[in-house]
Amino acid sequence: MVVDQGRPNCRHLGVPVGGAADRFSLALGNALAGNIEQAAALEIAVTGPVVEADADLACVLFGAPFSLSSDRQELGVGKTFTLEAGERLQISGTPTGARGYLCVRGGFQTPLVLGSRSGFAPLQAGAKLACLSAVNSGRFLHHSFDWNQEPKTLRVTSGLQADWFDLGFFLGQSYEVTPVSNRMGLRLLGPPLQFPERELVSEAVGLGSVQVTRNGQCIILGVDGQTIGGYPKIAQVISADIDKLGQLRPGDSVRFMKVTVPDAENLFREKQAELDEWVTRLLETSICKKSLSPQ
Repeated sequence: MVVDQGRPNCRHLGVPVGGAADRFSLALGNALAGNIEQAAALEIAVTGPVVEADADLACVLFGAPFSLSSDRQELGVGKTFTLEAGERLQISGTPTGARGYLCVRGGFQTPLVLGSRSGFAPLQAGAKLACLSAVNSGRFLHHSFDWNQEPKTLRVTSGLQADWFDLGFFLGQSYEVTPVSNRMGLRLLGPPLQFPERELVSEAVGLGSVQVTRNGQCIILGVDGQTIGGYPKIAQVISADIDKLGQLRPGDSVRFMKVTVPDAENLFREKQAELDEWVTRLLETSICKKSLSPQ
């Protein structure tokens, strides 16, 4: 589906954040393509499509290590290339991680809805996307992702109802991402938590909220997750680790590590500073020496 940085200011309207499940990878992919961070790209999940260009397109695929091929050239994740008019790009699966972002110079020109070009549903076969024609010379960025770390660690702060549960037990377990997971949320399977005989009036929830269901299993809300919910929240994934949620896939093992709110704030600032440094460096070496904004 087409995604950008989403609709973070529309949750009061009941509209999910949406947008890229891994905003860090999208931002770096856009910088490689010479775009601003908000440019729209095609999010590939677990296995990819075949796309065909009607005009020359300056492209890059960034994120999980997908296999991609063309009958005209050798391609790789993180390496810019020109997809020539009539050329087909095959994006196959990835052995680890879950999502990658196909960025084109200028971004995909889908209609703006509530300030975002992000779609609300996956694209269907035969879909046509408008974008700008451009050519690229080869640039490459290798960014080290901890795809193979098992179990993958998500740092959390205490949730609003953390005192309903045995937090030490929760933090001491590993959980498996189940196949019943999507952009709305990740359903986990692990040793069940004891659910108290209490009721919770539905209240606001956020991206990264860790809810506990009546059977003692956990759900981590994703970018398309609802804005209110009635399950108690044992923890909250910190902002610096939200992008990790977008790269988790069924079968992955995860565990949680508690941090303080000040630590979470510092970790977010550090990650944002790292992203800003990468984006600035890439845009300074961009072919056209400037970023292209969506039209």
